[in-house]
Amino acid sequence: MAEKRYNMTPDYKQIYLDILHEKFPEKWADITIRNQLDTLNSALDVLKFNKLVFGEPEYTMEFSSQRLRSYDEESILKILKHQKKKELSNLQISKDFKISRNTITKWKSIFKI
Repeated sequence: MAEKRYNMTPDYKQIYLDILHEKFPEKWADITIRNQLDTLNSALDVLKFNKLVFGEPEYTMEFSSQRLRSYDEESILKILKHQKKKELSNLQISKDFKISRNTITKWKSIFKI
């Protein structure tokens, strides 16, 4: 019997479409939001789009939800390449992307960058 393979990534476009139609119908009129909805391919794209739709989160809310973030390989490599290109330390890049310094170190050891 043939085994079915399912795409394990969420359909971010459909999720945000539902949110925009139900909670923020006035933001659906913004052409930039509609255009960027088609470019949600990586975790970094989703985080940027999230800020565009919901604005900057408050410190307490962002801190408590920070542990729930996950990054795909493409996003991790973009972050590490950005760090190398700009010659940033682990501390600087962790502040820019709000990621733990230990996480950056772990990624660098895994991906050998």
